Amino acid sequence: MIYEFLTPVEKDALLQDTELHPAQIGNYVFIYQGKPVELSDFNLAIIGVDEDRGSKTNTGSGVAANCVREEFYKLFLPPAEREFKVIDLGNIKRGETLRDTYFALASVVTELIVHKVIPIIIGGSHDLTYGQYLGYKSLHTLINLVLVDERIDMLENAEREMDASSFLMNMLTQSPNFLFNYSHIGYQTYLNDYKIVQTLESLNFDCLRLGLIRQNIEEVEPILRDADMLSIDVSAIRQADAPAHAAASPNGFSGEELCQITRYAGLSDKLTSIGIYEMNPAYDNQRQTAQLMAQMIWYFMEGYYSRVGDLPVTVDEHLKFTVHVKDADHDLIFWKSRKTERWWMELPYGDKQKFARQQLIPCSFRDYEAACNHELPDRWMKAYTKLT
Repeated sequence: MIYEFLTPVEKDALLQDTELHPAQIGNYVFIYQGKPVELSDFNLAIIGVDEDRGSKTNTGSGVAANCVREEFYKLFLPPAEREFKVIDLGNIKRGETLRDTYFALASVVTELIVHKVIPIIIGGSHDLTYGQYLGYKSLHTLINLVLVDERIDMLENAEREMDASSFLMNMLTQSPNFLFNYSHIGYQTYLNDYKIVQTLESLNFDCLRLGLIRQNIEEVEPILRDADMLSIDVSAIRQADAPAHAAASPNGFSGEELCQITRYAGLSDKLTSIGIYEMNPAYDNQRQTAQLMAQMIWYFMEGYYSRVGDLPVTVDEHLKFTVHVKDADHDLIFWKSRKTERWWMELPYGDKQKFARQQLIPCSFRDYEAACNHELPDRWMKAYTKLT
């Protein structure tokens, strides 16, 4: 059972003398007390991870979870027509080794997903993404991963074990591999070896620069709508908005943009886990980053409780558009939701048993416009290449 990995939090000790308003979240979150609970009674679960041994340059991030909780409990409930069913499972104990912590996190993630509960993970160092990812291994399905980070953590690390600067290499080269697509959002070119970017793009993965995303952040929504798991490194946020990192950068996303990204993630019917990592309280300024992370979680929950269930696509609830593209072997089929006006593209080929979840690709109206102008959308081409 997962409970052996968990240490309950003491809400009263966190809030001290703070008196909550009746509508504040701290009055509605169910606090795990150390006894088994019926996980299927909940929609979302908050999990802290007391682990930072994988981050050699940002030691101290392992104690972030309780700092974020203090700010999160003080926020007011998001507007929702559905009942707020959130459990705080406390913190995952630091294992004897780093890999023990990965195993514990993976076990908790798997158990929650099986019970249809979305884990909201508060790290801890960014290499804990590896443990989050391993939580999908026993589900025997291909998944899509999205990372938001200023750096692509694929540095060669021959002399020491995997850490926060190299974990992505282990994820991409693991065998058997259950990763269908990887998207990296917000990398900054001057902080990365461009050969790594070229390598990922040669594998038909998505690498999107910070400047490109900030020009039109709405284009992130289809990427997140297709994601199974999301991992965020707070170093992707500019220092002025999130100073709590030993290597915080003057450039990066704004706090508002990260809140928008987490809301998109919450709205995704497909996404089943989110992790936010590398917040280091030692560098925080007036709890600014803790407040921002709490607000990012709030927006994720607001998005989750606004889900409308666009999938599966049906003729009754979606409009179908067939577009003939010159010199293409196939007509392109688009679907538009009558509820939300969100778009999907249908792929013509592939092993329908193995790739059933990848036959329908979220897209934007721009992709439909490109097809109407006889241009094959980049999203369609990358997905088609992987299926054929």
